[in-house]
Amino acid sequence: MTLETGSSRDVPQARSVATPWVEAPLYLRLADTMVVLTAVALPWSTTATAFFIVLWLVLLIPTIDWDELVRSLATPVSAMPLAFFVLADIGVLWSGGPWDSGIKGLNPVSKLLLIPFLLYHFRRSPRAAWVLAGFIGSCTLLMILSWIVVVDPSWKISATASSGVPVKNYIDQSQEFAFCAFALAPLLLLAWTRRQLLMAAGLLGLIAGFLANMLFVASARTALIYLPVLLVLFGVRHLSRRAMLGLVAVALAAGTLVWTTSPYLRQRVADVAIEYRAYDANVPASTAQRLTYWRKSLKFFADAPLLGHGTGAIRHLFESDAAGQTGLRAEVVNNPHNQTLNVAIQWGLAGVVVLYAMWAVHLRLFWRMHPAAWIGLAIVVQNLVSSLLNSHLFDFNEGWMYVLGVGVAGGVVLGRADASDRSDAVPSDPRAPDAGSIAAA
Repeated sequence: MTLETGSSRDVPQARSVATPWVEAPLYLRLADTMVVLTAVALPWSTTATAFFIVLWLVLLIPTIDWDELVRSLATPVSAMPLAFFVLADIGVLWSGGPWDSGIKGLNPVSKLLLIPFLLYHFRRSPRAAWVLAGFIGSCTLLMILSWIVVVDPSWKISATASSGVPVKNYIDQSQEFAFCAFALAPLLLLAWTRRQLLMAAGLLGLIAGFLANMLFVASARTALIYLPVLLVLFGVRHLSRRAMLGLVAVALAAGTLVWTTSPYLRQRVADVAIEYRAYDANVPASTAQRLTYWRKSLKFFADAPLLGHGTGAIRHLFESDAAGQTGLRAEVVNNPHNQTLNVAIQWGLAGVVVLYAMWAVHLRLFWRMHPAAWIGLAIVVQNLVSSLLNSHLFDFNEGWMYVLGVGVAGGVVLGRADASDRSDAVPSDPRAPDAGSIAAA
């Protein structure tokens, strides 16, 4: 199983201007390496992630056939992210908050501009698998360190608030570990089918390590929603009906075992009820905060349902509503912890339509049987489901996982479709006359 397109070429299919040093394999390999380093850096550092992706874009620009890139922008998979950014850009004009808030509000959306460039590049590059390997390898190191810091917190890289989280936060860590587990699952299935038992055992151990860390060490409660969804999706896409039933039975048995042996998991679930009661008491707590943010967000949306309050207006609206309030209702945020409401407040129904259209287009792109398609499908579904309780498309880690996943895996899927179209266009017998010569005869 591989993400490779099957093409061994390092040179783009068409170039408007021949630039030998840009077309050199070493240069193109260097550009690919920058994307790999972006994926490697993502679990650890926001600064390094931004640095490597910008450097990749600088290296990419001289290799672009602009006519071809512009044509690709007309396709829905590239057009929808651009439409989202254009809407956010125009939305600055009617933002109800300060002008600088509108400009800052563009930052979370701007990363979507990289999707068309990644699709263009990895439609040709044979090294998409490097990106996946780099990300999983980086997350594996993070997972090992996570187990270590549970025993010895002095190994933490930064002063995180959660035990077992060496860097950043448990929400980002859960999103990364869950994706890695399901990205490796088809490889495990393939190794088992081919009777490569040693490889299957290693992959199983790695998957178990990621999932066990989430269930026993540190996990976002949102993961308890998207993990079952990804499990069912994996069964539907890769297993027979009989095998699917077996997978469900094993998952139920494993879930029961984990529930009885993980005090951490039981406490995380029990906290939901405790935090819900805090809503009536007007006391800050995670569940109560979300309920308050959502109630206020629905009110803001109802005030401007068509085009919203403008880009970056969320904080200003919460500040206005908090005047004279106390406790939980006096909190001021710029993130309502729901992607749909985040978009609806700023750009109304127009923004919600664009958001769901983009998700739908990308789901459709990956709804096919191909290794890269599964990677992209898992990324989109995980982002969509987790965005019910978070604004994960706009958050740094989860947002960049979406951009890289859709861009790299989508480029491979589109490249494979291009190769298929070219092969279909070649006659099965090159000596056979074409239709025009037959008609002339």
